[in-house]
Amino acid sequence: MHKKIFLLIYLLVIAPAAKASLEADSLASKWKKDFNTGINLNQSSFSENWKGGGTNTFAIGWFLNHTAKVVNKNWRLNSDLNLQVGFLQNRTQSLRKNVDRIFYEFKAGYRISNKWDFYGSTNFSSQFFEGFEYGKKNLIGIPVDSLVSNIFAPAYLTSSMGMEYHPDKSFYTRIGIGSLRQTFVFDERISRAALYGLEKPGDNIRNQFVFQYLMNIEKDIFQNINMKARYSALIDYFRMGKPNGIVHRLDANFTMKVNKYVSTNLQAVLFKDYDQDPNWQFSQILSMGVLYRLAD
Repeated sequence: MHKKIFLLIYLLVIAPAAKASLEADSLASKWKKDFNTGINLNQSSFSENWKGGGTNTFAIGWFLNHTAKVVNKNWRLNSDLNLQVGFLQNRTQSLRKNVDRIFYEFKAGYRISNKWDFYGSTNFSSQFFEGFEYGKKNLIGIPVDSLVSNIFAPAYLTSSMGMEYHPDKSFYTRIGIGSLRQTFVFDERISRAALYGLEKPGDNIRNQFVFQYLMNIEKDIFQNINMKARYSALIDYFRMGKPNGIVHRLDANFTMKVNKYVSTNLQAVLFKDYDQDPNWQFSQILSMGVLYRLAD
């Protein structure tokens, strides 16, 4: 029901208003685009008699980021695509993932003042490849790799409406009082395990009506060093006041440009979702590689 109401409001109110306003605004076609992609490589090797200790390793990663923005007298539009995948191999282990992400968000904000917008947004997140929990032991004590995730297992689609505050160009915050979070698990091996908050084994979709809070900052903190940080909190209206009723996620990214084509990147994610694990999850990656960028 909540999904149908949101979709009806979007189709009847937000989408037609956005289209009409953009057609009437001469700046509508002036999308500011930023595209960058690159490859990161890390490698180490040791001779058999190396006494300092160490293991031969090889890591490779690929990323693609694309943003497009329109800012005019009526609208603030933003399209944001982020793709990442990386693999690591040690001599004593099989090839394993060390990063894997699909993320896309589109937001339309209608100006009601210089600093406040009424907004509608949709974002999607998932991954490309299977994810395993390594080192778990079966009933007879033998270590096995346990499948815990896959593409569209899970995938999250969050549609939100509310207010957005822009005190300056480097910072904004959103208050989404009407938000629908949908969880999709289309791999039967995972859905049968009833992971990710599914009500019963074999379910594929879960709907949650949530309150969304989001804070985003992007700025150059030093010369050639850029910082991007995004924090989001989702509060299930039907779990308010209960322990572990909030989904937290913090993404932080620091990029240092060595020159036009080479950059060093530090990425960290802090995450807590009561439907995945009762404890905080953390990942951190430091990489250096070749960067290709197009912007206008």
